[in-house]
Amino acid sequence: MTKKFLSYAIPSALAMFVASLYTVIDGIFIGAGVGDTALAAINLVIPLTIMLFGMATMFAVGGGALISKNLGNNDPQKANHLFRQVFKFLLIISLVISFICVIFTGPIVKGLGATPDLMSDAKTYLRFYSLFCIPNIIGIALNSFIRNDSRPKLAMIATILGAITNITLDYLFIFPLQMGLRGAAIATGLGQIVTVAILLPHFIKKRGSLSFGNVKLDFTVIKEFSSIGFPSFFAEAAFSIIIFLTNIALIQTVGEQAITSYSITNYLTTPIYMLLLGLAFGAQPLLSYHFGAKEPHTMLKYYRLTIITSCIINLIFIGLCFFLGRQMISIFTQDAQIINMTYIGLNIVNLAFTVIGINLATTIYYQAIEQPKYSNWICACRCIIFLPVVLLILSFLFGIHGIWASLLVSELFTMLTFYFRTNMTQLTTNAIETYA
Repeated sequence: MTKKFLSYAIPSALAMFVASLYTVIDGIFIGAGVGDTALAAINLVIPLTIMLFGMATMFAVGGGALISKNLGNNDPQKANHLFRQVFKFLLIISLVISFICVIFTGPIVKGLGATPDLMSDAKTYLRFYSLFCIPNIIGIALNSFIRNDSRPKLAMIATILGAITNITLDYLFIFPLQMGLRGAAIATGLGQIVTVAILLPHFIKKRGSLSFGNVKLDFTVIKEFSSIGFPSFFAEAAFSIIIFLTNIALIQTVGEQAITSYSITNYLTTPIYMLLLGLAFGAQPLLSYHFGAKEPHTMLKYYRLTIITSCIINLIFIGLCFFLGRQMISIFTQDAQIINMTYIGLNIVNLAFTVIGINLATTIYYQAIEQPKYSNWICACRCIIFLPVVLLILSFLFGIHGIWASLLVSELFTMLTFYFRTNMTQLTTNAIETYA
């Protein structure tokens, strides 16, 4: 069982980790080639880009859960029909989002809290990033569907090659060609185009159970996979709201320098977040398959394996940042005050990710058993119920250190709430009797 779990979890987690690395390298290049102000500008746009990622994962996880369940039920024809429905709808909606973000860039970045000094850089990055919404969103979704179609290694390869393309073009556009934030955004889009180009032949040439084909959109089906997948969007929206609220708190408490510090913290913690998310995503096809096969004990074992693995990974990352944190931060900036501020913040924020890994695994698990209301409540607790209150109280009592600690406290409250209020074993048994 552990070998089977790792064969899905490692490629998924590694792919997400590598994908996040080009975000980190993006930040290093921008910090060195454009400046600290550009880093702060991107941090203001990050909540929106995370929301777009969340939308892609909503359809990928929701559709993927239904697809794997039907494969577990030995109904590949229905699984393929669901895939075609999801893909067509996602293609249409990503085109609409791209158009809206390009046309209304100014009002969007203003709504995200951009100050006059950051407005121009934030608008530039968002406008050019939005031109590539289709490959950005489709690439994320196809990666998930490839895993559900029993090809996790292909998903990993596509992501890694896309990341290498992004990093190479990042350097070329920012340094030799002096394209600034415009170049960084274009490099990200072209990297995703490479990922999509590698994945498409699997579906076009019908190398698995899933393939492309024309279907008439069935909004009953769309509602079903959207309902199951919505917690994934909510989870990313939660992360987005966390960043947005923290940005506002830092601006009011310290100023723009703190935004630069938080930007660097986000660059360094994004890989661990994506690694934990990739681990949960990697477990999803196995959970959904055994849900369809009506094997609750196997599902719970995979869930526990996900949590144990995520805790081990995060403990390693905590140690790495504690001992090498200053050296890692100095790659982004040489400002001593920002380095000291970021080092303290990084080591406080890192403690939260052990709990975040558990909350992400639990969110995906409830989606796999078609109990999205519990996943939605987890996300609501994380960003709407606990975080604003905790952020307000801790920032008032402890200033910037309270802001750094607010993530840990809100995530811990969320985990404890669901630990004492739900019975996962009983919910799994009930869900199998009702839905599988």
